[in-house]
Amino acid sequence: MSEGLRLMAVHAHPDDESSKGAASTAMYAASGAEVMVVSCTGGERGDVLNPRLQHAPEIERDMPEVRRREMAAAARILGVQHTWLGFVDSGLPEGDPLPPLPHGCFALEPLEVTTEALVRVIRDFRPHVLTTYDENGGYPHPDHIMTHTVSMSAFEAAGDPLAYPHAGPPWQPQKLYYSGFSPQRLRKLHQAMLDAGMESPFLEWIERMSTWPERAIHTHIACSDYFEVRDEALRAHATQVDPDGHWFKIPMDLQHRVHPSEDYELARSLVPVELPEDDLFAGLAPLTELEEVCARPPERDGDGKLLLAHRSQVPPPVEQVEVEQLDGAAGDDAADDDAGREQEEQAS
Repeated sequence: MSEGLRLMAVHAHPDDESSKGAASTAMYAASGAEVMVVSCTGGERGDVLNPRLQHAPEIERDMPEVRRREMAAAARILGVQHTWLGFVDSGLPEGDPLPPLPHGCFALEPLEVTTEALVRVIRDFRPHVLTTYDENGGYPHPDHIMTHTVSMSAFEAAGDPLAYPHAGPPWQPQKLYYSGFSPQRLRKLHQAMLDAGMESPFLEWIERMSTWPERAIHTHIACSDYFEVRDEALRAHATQVDPDGHWFKIPMDLQHRVHPSEDYELARSLVPVELPEDDLFAGLAPLTELEEVCARPPERDGDGKLLLAHRSQVPPPVEQVEVEQLDGAAGDDAADDDAGREQEEQAS
């Protein structure tokens, strides 16, 4: 049981919480943990990807409000709490060459501004564990990369009493994970569908995966009982997903049988770990002691950086690959990996 434990999942846009780690967050919420989803942007610049809703005047008239209603419905389905970080979607610049990102968008906000906003939410909710995206944003979209950058910066700063003292009492989460796409899962589902004589929606992804770096994914959360909840939450984002699209083409019984888990990469841990893991809260102290540990200023090295018991290694860079709406979110730009790494260096 996860009674009393707190998990925070930091995402770029509304709908990301329903396509990345949704079943596991729903499972933790149902098992007694408090789960907070943070949406860094409002998805205001999103296109309508559902053919049945395209050109609907009531949607085009007020996309931000539509996205808010969709997010509220998804949060109810998942059983999680939700908050907006309050930044503006960076959108999808188009053209050759690409135009600059719009002034005032999330990806262009100063890091100290975005970090302070997330530190405030961390200190208010007091999570024991954080989840976010890897240094490429899960895929190279500027809002996803910025989500990674601000999450790493806030994880470092939240427990520091000298950092953003006006943002609430210090609180140090003990672990941080990267959520996102698991190549192993895609390969297994792809092959299982071919073996069953079905057409796989993952063929192009499998072909491109040869250029993807191998991630150190050693945390596998058994949550297949919540796969249907995940899909229902994703459908709640009706403007952002095609109900007849690839997300829903994989038979549910096949998913349960072939890969009944969601997978995470442990990026940072202040506590010793034994990998592989089957629980995001593995290795943490009992709750009463854990509360005291998180409220104490953490140990730091001579440069003021957190002393970590575990830190994942960034895979070597690979050639940038074409990205085609891998997350079902709209209004999403593609930025190169170098920009994301430069932002991460500024945060570390």
